[in-house]
Formats: sequence, C-alpha cells, structure tokens
Amino acid sequence: MLVTRGVVLRETVTRETDKILTLLTERHGRTPVIVRGARRKNSRFAASAQALAYSEWTLYRRGDWYFAKEADALELFPGLRGNLETLALGFYFAELAEAVAVEEVPAEALLRHLLNGLHALSTLARPPALVKAAFELKFLCVAGFAPLADSCAYCGRTDPASPMLDTVQGVLHCRDCAPGNAGNSVPLCAASLAALRHIVYGDDKRLYAFRLDADALKRLSDASERFLCVQMERRFRTLEFYKSLAPTVL
Repeated sequence: MLVTRGVVLRETVTRETDKILTLLTERHGRTPVIVRGARRKNSRFAASAQALAYSEWTLYRRGDWYFAKEADALELFPGLRGNLETLALGFYFAELAEAVAVEEVPAEALLRHLLNGLHALSTLARPPALVKAAFELKFLCVAGFAPLADSCAYCGRTDPASPMLDTVQGVLHCRDCAPGNAGNSVPLCAASLAALRHIVYGDDKRLYAFRLDADALKRLSDASERFLCVQMERRFRTLEFYKSLAPTVL
C-alpha cells in the first residue's frame, strides 16, 4: 500500500465508468493510476479525480499498475476554474510538468513549483500573462535549463546595452556583442531584465511578487515562451489552446 500526495496532470476515460489518471507526486514522480468507478454518479473519487486537483491518495499495486483505494481532496483551486484563461494556463502548467517528470523519480521541486503556479492562478490578483512568464522561466530552472542572466556573456557588463536573451545558448548579451546570433535572441528592456533576474535568482516564495507595465510584460512573455519552446524542443497543445482564446493574449 502506498500513501502519497499528488496533482492530477491528466485524466483519460477508460471503459464506462473508470479513469486513468496521471499524477505528479513528490516521491514517485509521474504516477499513472487506475481509478475504478471515477465517472460513476456520486463516486467518492469525483473531486480528487478531476484534472488539477491536489489530493492525498492511498494506492495499491497490481502488476504494472497502481489502483486507487482511497482519496482525500486537499486543494481544488476553485479560483482558476471559473475563468477559461486561467484554467487553460493551469492545463498548460500541468502539461509542462508531465513533459519532464519521470516515473518513480522524486519530483519534490517540480511538484512544489506546480502547486505554487496553480495557487497563483487561483488566488493571487496577478495578470495571467505575468504568472505564465514567471512559471515558464522558473520551470526551466527546475528542469535544469536555467538561463545565465547575471551579465553579458561576451563583454561581462552587468547592465547590458539593449539586453537580449539568446534562447538557444540560454545567455544574456548586449545587442551589439553577438550580432551573428541575433536570430536566436529576444530583446528585453531594463524592467523585463530585472523581472527575469528576480524569477531566476530570487526567493521562490516571492516568485510572482513583481509588477511590469504592458510593454515590459510583453517582452518578458515573448522571451520566456520562446526560450521554453526552444529548450524543450517541442510544441505544447495546451499552450496553443491558451493562445487561441484571444488574439491579444500575451
């Protein structure tokens, strides 16, 4: 018997009333679980077996699969479920986590970051685009793709002239220091660079505690999203859905 806490990253319908859940757990990483009767009316698993729910699970193993015995919902993040934009971002955060989580490999930092991101969407009065950018950049740090943003990688200036982020090399540089790599780089400004450093080097508990005007937030959002997609070398279905919600979404 295994007792563990985890977030539902994905749910798949199987048979008539069952579900296969993909959980992200602290000690066992990505964990597929079969939940018998999860779709049945008045199922005791109804709350815990929904996407993005955080619950304590009692599991038993049969062959290659874990099966659910009991579940106690701890946090359902109701604040993000009432808005399609924040719900779409929650699914995107979950897809990112699933992309790097490994079965039976501890994922304490990743789970903590996902929970913080879902909490920010649910309860903090922060612009969704700001939460998205901060989550993406810190996610890359947790996954081992942290950018080097303390100074220009070429001249060493801590205040780069017309700063740019090289999304392939993951380094900061002045616009004129690496003209040959301009195609891989995204322009920043003083405010968006300060925010990027706050995210990468700052206290995780204050990850979302910053403000940017519209232009600086657009620059940070462009840099974080492009850097993530280049480093992960793939597209994300949930990101495409989020961006389809409105033509002006950052």
